[in-house]
Amino acid sequence: MSLVRYSSYKDSGLPWLGEIPKHWRVGPLKYFVRRRSGAIKTGPFGSHLTSAEMMQGTIKVYNQRNVIDNDFSAGDNFVTEAKFEQLRAFEAFPGDVLVTTRGTIGRAAILPEDAGTGVLHPCLLRVQPDAAELDVKFLCALIQDSNLLRTQIELYSNATTIEVIYSETMASLVIPVPPLEEQLQILSFLDHETGKIDALIAEQEKLLTLMAEKRQATISHAVTRGVNPDVPLKASGVAWLGEVPAHWRLSPLKRAVVLQRGHDLPSEERVEGDIPVVSSGGVSGRHNKAATSGPTIVTGRYGTIGEFTLVDEDCWPLNTALYAIEMYDNLPRYLWYMLQSLKHLFILNSLKTAVPGVDKNDIHPTIVCVPPVSEQAAIVAFLDAEIAKLDALKAEAERAIDLLKERRSALISAAVTGKIDVRNAMSQELAA
Repeated sequence: MSLVRYSSYKDSGLPWLGEIPKHWRVGPLKYFVRRRSGAIKTGPFGSHLTSAEMMQGTIKVYNQRNVIDNDFSAGDNFVTEAKFEQLRAFEAFPGDVLVTTRGTIGRAAILPEDAGTGVLHPCLLRVQPDAAELDVKFLCALIQDSNLLRTQIELYSNATTIEVIYSETMASLVIPVPPLEEQLQILSFLDHETGKIDALIAEQEKLLTLMAEKRQATISHAVTRGVNPDVPLKASGVAWLGEVPAHWRLSPLKRAVVLQRGHDLPSEERVEGDIPVVSSGGVSGRHNKAATSGPTIVTGRYGTIGEFTLVDEDCWPLNTALYAIEMYDNLPRYLWYMLQSLKHLFILNSLKTAVPGVDKNDIHPTIVCVPPVSEQAAIVAFLDAEIAKLDALKAEAERAIDLLKERRSALISAAVTGKIDVRNAMSQELAA
């Protein structure tokens, strides 16, 4: 589909916006909202609504997560009816455009018609557009997808890091506004085109899921069966292991690799250096001291559970991690792969307590099969080659998703700022 520009434009008077279609209007958002107090309203702040007050009652507090996920049924923030009466000015109504104002700022979503009674979280603000002037979906696209909000905040705050936006900032947001009927035409076009892009993204995300499953299955098969399909097998006596090569040794995990709790790193001793500091999610910084010699394998006791980092050099595993202190002359890279095959057991063990966490004493008795070191090397070579192929496909799929998302955002931005004329695009596609 070839998209054209409008036949005539006018200067918006704003260098960062440039030209807009001649028949469009441009002005601060406050000119296009309902003519009543509170049409642009930031959530309660300070002592008006404390964290403790959001942990009781039955009246919903709509928060940033609801907006980011566009899911207003989730969440566990509630206030009492008495507190709700005090916060009436901050009530969120169906049809309001809710915008995130702290942390992840500028995300927008429409409170649906079936949403229950609720109030704004301190990190949200509401916008109530004038229905005769501005469609709520069009406003959402302008705020979230056109980059107008971020551009103007950065321009007028002289800052590259934006920590918070206020109602005054939102009220002053300059937006281009086409006639209402044209807004609906643009939205119809965008629904159709972004639907196609979203379907392509979903296909790539499904592919990523399948590749993750293939990766795990490839590793699990190699470390429980080896790479020789004709090897004689024996029953392991362990349900999840099944049959294993007859000459492989079965033993508790602690006879193959011993895991130990990581070390505290007091803040007063944290000095930047060349030694990697490793936590549950991998390398998280650099220090000038090492707590253990490499190579070692590090996994999280808390936080990110079931992920394993192979560190070839000396490092400092944090106290939130488990790390290998003994590997009994087994190949570290083989053990790294073997531990990845135990991911499900680490996760299951972590769920035994209210706060998910892995206890080495629960993991060490796990029965594993250990091949001779010569076979460990063959398995590592096989897995390195196979996983490299899968990782390349994964990177390709992730790049495709990034490009599709960029295309989606650029299309929306171009349409809602008048850089392309999409009014007849649908009929042109049908005619083609």
